Amino acid sequence: MVDNSIKKVVVVGGGTAGWMAAALLGKLMGKLVNVELVESDQIGTVGVGEATIPQIRHLTDALQISEQDFLKAVQGTYKLGIEFNDWGKIGDSYIHTFGDVGRRLGVLDYHQVWLRGRELGLTENFWGASFNDIAARANKFAPVEKIGNTGLLGLGYAFHFDATLVAKYLRNYSEPLGVKRTEGHIKHVLKDADSGFITGVQLEDGRVVEGDLFIDCSGFRSLLLGDALETPYVDWSHWLPCNSAQAVPTKGTQPLVPYTKATARKAGWQWRIPLQHRVGNGHVYSSDFITDAEATDILLSNLDAEPLMDPKQLRFTTGKRENFWVKNCIALGLASGFMEPLESTSIHLVQSALSRLIDLFPTRSFSAADIAEYNQRTHFEYDTIRDFLVLHYKATTRDDSEFWNYCRNMSIPDTLQHKFDLWQSHGRFFRNDDELFTQMSWVQVLLGQNIVPDDCHPIAKSLTREQVQGYSADIRRILLQTVDQMPSHADFIAQHIAAPRLD
Repeated sequence: MVDNSIKKVVVVGGGTAGWMAAALLGKLMGKLVNVELVESDQIGTVGVGEATIPQIRHLTDALQISEQDFLKAVQGTYKLGIEFNDWGKIGDSYIHTFGDVGRRLGVLDYHQVWLRGRELGLTENFWGASFNDIAARANKFAPVEKIGNTGLLGLGYAFHFDATLVAKYLRNYSEPLGVKRTEGHIKHVLKDADSGFITGVQLEDGRVVEGDLFIDCSGFRSLLLGDALETPYVDWSHWLPCNSAQAVPTKGTQPLVPYTKATARKAGWQWRIPLQHRVGNGHVYSSDFITDAEATDILLSNLDAEPLMDPKQLRFTTGKRENFWVKNCIALGLASGFMEPLESTSIHLVQSALSRLIDLFPTRSFSAADIAEYNQRTHFEYDTIRDFLVLHYKATTRDDSEFWNYCRNMSIPDTLQHKFDLWQSHGRFFRNDDELFTQMSWVQVLLGQNIVPDDCHPIAKSLTREQVQGYSADIRRILLQTVDQMPSHADFIAQHIAAPRLD
């Protein structure tokens, strides 16, 4: 039989996406394929993505590395969720947590129990039954998997980290596995005249790096998928109108909170991400509604510590490539599309794409069915994440600026409108297949931004005021007792993952 297997994978571009690809392929397929990563020290990376979602823990599992060793190397902290301030209306605040809220009661989801209580005149905060929320607001953390035999799950958590240090860590992990790093600036992408497949990349000094499969991690430039293979870009800026960002680090402050902050501003929002050695800050905004100078003023006037450098300017267009795998090239990260960092999905999209690639790893025949399946699943993931992000902007009553007026009145995808309609009638939500965000994530954002259903599930009507009140009070009592026994976030880090000082 003819050996039709992939012999050489070329990763174009470093950064978090490139080195994540190199690390996973080196670990899982290093005995089957050669992996070579081409990057240039002359080209900087975006390097401001510092927050993740819980699926990041699958990466450390797949690489078989210690979570604590990893966090120590990348100045990491823990993340229990994202605090959204001023989104539904000015003065609102809620945390989209990574954990459950409450516990099912028979066939009823907890939010149906809460809605019944609201109907009966109870005023308990929905997040009063959230382990993650209570721990986050108390600045507590410990890796609790479940709470005894209560039926209550433990903390769902992710990481904050320095993305530049992550790329360095993954490079140091990859090279001993046999991954080859080639330094150089790409001048030409070489293609077969007949098939149009990429055959290699030529560097400025004339060297040619050849391969069978090419992974485009070249960032917004998308040198391979976008430029060389001329794959169009689908623009979503009419639904996600922010197109600019400014990022700046500041000195660390106390307390060391275990969550990201996302505070809505006049024409966008501002992030705050606490690391061990500093705090990452940024302002995501639409330049159609404010100037860059105004954006800078808003960012700098809302910092809680001294900036360590001047803000870094970024431009982007939210959207995705028309396809993510074309011929023998797959794009990852910014080369494949861009979801603004509102729900910290950028690194996850790289990770899930790599998982999908490994599941559908090709031979040199490059099956059309495999490619179509990869693209279909990736489109589904992008589209469902898009809808969740659009929800944050649409679900607002703010009318204090042109930007928020636009968001409140804009049209939305039919798929999102369907979710709105189901929710509005009786608080129903159905997760489609394996979409990323769970029912609990959607419920938290909907309720957090004041989208309260007109009615609850009919079965919930049988619950009395005393039953609802007692059920919620028991859950909250257990959670408060558990949180009270936990160490502070800062103390847990100091004991388990304190990194060397970077002075």
